[in-house]
Amino acid sequence: MAFIDRASPTLTEILLKLYCADKPLEIDHHIYEFGSVEYHIQCHASNPQVAYLSISLPSLCQGLQSDQLSNFTIQRVKGLCPEALHIVDPPKAGYQLTLILNFNHIPPPTKDHVEIIREISTIQSVVLSCQLREMLQNVDFYKPIKFACHPREPFFLIKQPQRIIAIFPIRFRENTDVIIATAFFQELIDVGNSDKWSKAPRCSWSAIPPPELRGEAFEDLSTNGGFVSFDISSHHIEGKRLDKILWNLLNFNAYVRYHVKSTKGYIQRRMRKKLKSLVEVLHPTSIEENEQPKKLEGCRYMKKFVRSSKSKILKRRWGGFSRQIKRIRSRLQIHGFGRFRQKWLRIPKFRSKKYAKLE
Repeated sequence: MAFIDRASPTLTEILLKLYCADKPLEIDHHIYEFGSVEYHIQCHASNPQVAYLSISLPSLCQGLQSDQLSNFTIQRVKGLCPEALHIVDPPKAGYQLTLILNFNHIPPPTKDHVEIIREISTIQSVVLSCQLREMLQNVDFYKPIKFACHPREPFFLIKQPQRIIAIFPIRFRENTDVIIATAFFQELIDVGNSDKWSKAPRCSWSAIPPPELRGEAFEDLSTNGGFVSFDISSHHIEGKRLDKILWNLLNFNAYVRYHVKSTKGYIQRRMRKKLKSLVEVLHPTSIEENEQPKKLEGCRYMKKFVRSSKSKILKRRWGGFSRQIKRIRSRLQIHGFGRFRQKWLRIPKFRSKKYAKLE
């Protein structure tokens, strides 16, 4: 999941714009990102070297977690850039955290300043990872606990003495997405359970809810993409591995949707490319087929017109007219009509004149 960037791209762009601006900028922006995350950035033209950054995050676990951030989380946020970041206590109303960013303590425009600003933009990932870490380390639970980084994409964690079981209900709106995701899960299980990846957490997929979720709410178990489970052992969350595991758990649903979207785009590009090649092959042949019958019809018509004589043309015309007269059946008998028909409605006979060849 290395493609999922921890830093917010929009927040990074705005902070770089403020830092590299030639003239003082007046900014008051509200940014909403995936997962119901809200940023509020303020910078006054009277003091362009100072920016105020407030962040609001939804609670990962309703009922077991307070809205206020712990001291451990605040210290981890401050450790991103201790010289440039200062915590405002209390935070702005409606936000969990408010920071003062002093651009004077960031190095001059070099490659280092971009990395520092990108590190500051990872506030969301730091806060969410710290909240999940505290839940796993400080709370003892043997029943499924529901976590939600996004309101419509919850997942469940079950903590046991030697392992942690993570279960992800998968939901899609379109049937094509379900087909692609099912094929992806089957391949993920085959690769993840092979000998080459024996040290990775075991993965499994089921179309029905696993027995660990027995007794949960029906709305949480109603899915069309099945359930993906990961068996995380104790050695997977030791040392620096814990941060990586936590970030992967928080972004697994986003990773699946990214894979499905990329696969659909790849299939559509291949279909358009194949259709274009077929059109290029069939286009010249279709033109030849359309032009060829016209020439043949013209030749046949000319041949028939040349070969037919005047007598044959008149016979065709009078023959059609006489057949129409014969179809008439009159219920009234008209005296003398038979003689009239024999005398006047008879097809004339034309004798073809023969010419002797002059020597």
